[in-house]
Formats: sequence, structure tokens, C-alpha cells
Amino acid sequence: MSTESDPLDILIVGAGISGIGMAAHLRRNLPGKRMAILDRRKDFGGTWDLFRYPGVRSDSDMYTLGFAFAPWSGDRSVARGEEILSYLGKVAAQHDLNRHMHFSHQVTHADWDSDHALWRVHAKTGQGSADFMTRFLILGSGYYDYDMPHDPQIDGLKDFAGPVLHPQFWPQGFDPAGKRIAVIGSGATAVTLVPALADAGARVTMVQRTPSWFLAQPARDLFANAAEKVLPRRWAYGLTRLRNNALQYWFFNKSRREPEQVGAWLKQRIRDQLGGHYDERAFSPPYGPWMQRMCFMPDGDFFKAIREGHAALATGAIRRVVGDAIELEGGERVEADAIVTATGLRLATLGKIAVALDGKPVNFGEHWYYRNCMFSNVPNLAAVFGYLNASWTNRVDMVGEWLCRLLGQMDAWRADTAVPFLPANHDLEADDPLAGYSSGYLQRGRHLVPMSAKSGPWRLSHDLMRDRRELRELPIDDGHLQFSRAGRQL
Repeated sequence: MSTESDPLDILIVGAGISGIGMAAHLRRNLPGKRMAILDRRKDFGGTWDLFRYPGVRSDSDMYTLGFAFAPWSGDRSVARGEEILSYLGKVAAQHDLNRHMHFSHQVTHADWDSDHALWRVHAKTGQGSADFMTRFLILGSGYYDYDMPHDPQIDGLKDFAGPVLHPQFWPQGFDPAGKRIAVIGSGATAVTLVPALADAGARVTMVQRTPSWFLAQPARDLFANAAEKVLPRRWAYGLTRLRNNALQYWFFNKSRREPEQVGAWLKQRIRDQLGGHYDERAFSPPYGPWMQRMCFMPDGDFFKAIREGHAALATGAIRRVVGDAIELEGGERVEADAIVTATGLRLATLGKIAVALDGKPVNFGEHWYYRNCMFSNVPNLAAVFGYLNASWTNRVDMVGEWLCRLLGQMDAWRADTAVPFLPANHDLEADDPLAGYSSGYLQRGRHLVPMSAKSGPWRLSHDLMRDRRELRELPIDDGHLQFSRAGRQL
């Protein structure tokens, strides 16, 4: 597929929402580039191919989770996992990406060869191994560990008599009908699982150590449906996407400015949904709104399951698990025939790939972000880490557009290498890009995230509107990128 004398122009690692999005941007803007997409799994989809638990769905509306260039055509704003897979498949087909995809290729090493201005990439395959040479490397491998989710080490869990299931590795033959199921966790996965298991005939109890902020929204976007009746689909989609991103941006910033006011409003909405089933303790998080990702629920399905008596909440730290129940420190006992540990992800940046520069290993914790996707003093490498306070795909679209501009500039100058150069005597002041977010998986994996400055291009920003403006308007040749041709600076 690639040799030292005939390398790829671009190699993308990951065939999920990031990899497919990046590849589509390249095909749209730089169709002549020689490209390949590698994925460790047997099919495309990434998260949406891996997670198969009951009810799995988007945690953002599809008008913002969908790509800017590919209008979402479903009738629901919140889509099921299989619908998202179908959407990604259509995008791949429309942009002729399938012939570039190579599955069962797990990239383990990538070494930059300065003499030849090439990345040498090694992958394990079902038949052994494969090596690739590429001028530019893009990592779209997600942000969490596909092999090992977070294990909170719950006392006595191994003594439980029934099945213990994890959403990341859901057994397709499991029948929840008639079972008492305890779902441990209070995040988006747990809130999705509870009503889906209840609909399948289970009696479900969500066991939460710490409450989360919840917001019920209509499953169908009335604005989008109205816009599609009077505008062409692409215009209606673009307008809805702009509106929804603006509303989310406003709501996030208002939550950070006025957490008590927003928290009181959210609680009142929950009271209205639950009526006499409302429990103040169960819906009072010890942190402000949007310090963790908000749990959205279509048509309030989680609250509906509680109102109808098919689901319940138990709040408190787990003391231990015994043969047929979970015992909380407050004395409450949750009897169960099966336990689901929706206890969170394990952060894994850059696909756990061992990256080196001329044989010297790169510790990305010692490098600084550049333009939300590249890294100080690392040439011809970009990676996608989506927004924490908006749809992941917003970052994919913005970075995809910017990288196409960068690659076009390199072509115009006949440059082999582009490196964000940061001198050793810089005066950058570090700013935690995860500050203000208290999610456990972020805090546990903070040491894996590259450094970020308080301002300028050397940062990973979560300000959607500012990022969009900067990445579209600021020049590629900004004085920080160094371009060279076969080792010679331009």
C-alpha cells in the first residue's frame, strides 16, 4: 500500500465519527490525496460499533452531532445507535471512503523519520503485521480505552450470584425480562439503560453515589421539522445546526455564570416531570450544572419509567455487594438478579499508540496543543479530541477544514513538513483544558492530556464560537508553524 518511494499522503487511524469525518473533508477539498484509513475493529463506526447495550443513543442532538456537510435526515433529534451507524455508512459511501478503509489493523507504533520526512507506522493485523509510510498522520481514534473500562473496585462484586454486565461489552443474548436489575452509575449511559431495560420488562434500580444533572427534551426537534417544511433540506439543516449550537453555547455559559439559578430551574423541571416521585436528595448534585456533561433524555423517558413504577433510584455509596443484593452505607439494600456497572470510561488519548521522533519516544504530556489538534515540535501529526460542552463532531468539522487549508498551503509551497515550533525558553502559562469539569474519567486521566496555554494558538479550547472564528479566519502561516522541504526550512 505504501513504500518509502511511494508513501501515502495521509494516513488516518480510526474509522469512527472522527476518522470518517476527517476523511470526508479531505475527499471534498483535496480529492487527489492518496489516503488510507486503519481501524482495529472489524467494521467502521468506532463507538457506535462497539456499544450495543439496550437503548444506546446519541448524547447530543443529531443536528449538531451530524457533520456540517451531511444533513441528518432522520425524524428524531436523538438517534439510536444503529441509526448513527447507518448515517456514518451513508457518509462513507457518498465520499467513496470504503475503498480506503482497512479493518483489523491495530496501530501500535508511529515513528517520524526526519531524513525522509515520513511517518513509519506499524500495525498488528489478523494475519500478522503491516507497515505503512505516510507524509501526514491523523489520529481519529477517540478518547477512551476500548479494551479496559474504569473499574471502581466495588467490594464483594465477585461474590454476586447473578451476571455482572458492563455497557462496553454487552452480551447480545441477555434477556432482561422479569429480572430485577441494578444499574450502578448516574451518567448518560445509566440514564439511557434504565428506561430501555424497563421497556424490556425488567424492574430497574439505578444506584447512584452522586446525583447528576438531568434535562428532558423532546425527541423530535420541532424547529427542525418546521424549517424542513419551508426550506430545502440542506438550508433547514444548516439553520437548525446553527440554532442548536448557539443555544447549547448560551446554556453552557449561563450555567457557569449563574449555577444556582440554572440549578433551581433544572430541579423545577424535574419536579414537574416526577410529581410525587420527586426526591430532593436524589436530584441534588454536589456540583454546578455543566461541571459534568449534562444528561439529556428524549421525551423524559427516564422520568416516565420512574413515574410508572418500572424504575427507582437509590442514592448513596456502596458498602458492599452480596450474593443477591447491593448494600449501601446508609443501610439501604437493593436486591438484584443482575448488575450493570455503568461506572464510566478510562481515558486513553491518541489511541494508546507509541509515538516517536527519530526513535525517541514522545511524552505528549510534555508537549503543548496547537490549534486544538497539533502538538508543539511534533511534525505532520494531528489528533481529534472533541468538545466536552458541545457535540464532538463540531471539532471534527473545524479541524477537518483547517487541516485541509494547512495541507493546501504545504502543497502550494511544496513543503514536506509542517511543525508547530515552540522554543525551549517560551513563556507560556499552563492552563488546565479540563478545568471546571469534574467527571471522574477526566480527572483520572488528566496526566495523559497534552498541555494547554491560557491563550493563543497553544491550547485545547472548549469555546466553540471562538474556535470556529479563529480556525476559519486566522492565516495558516501565523509565525508559529515552520515549513521545510526535505529537512530544509522554507
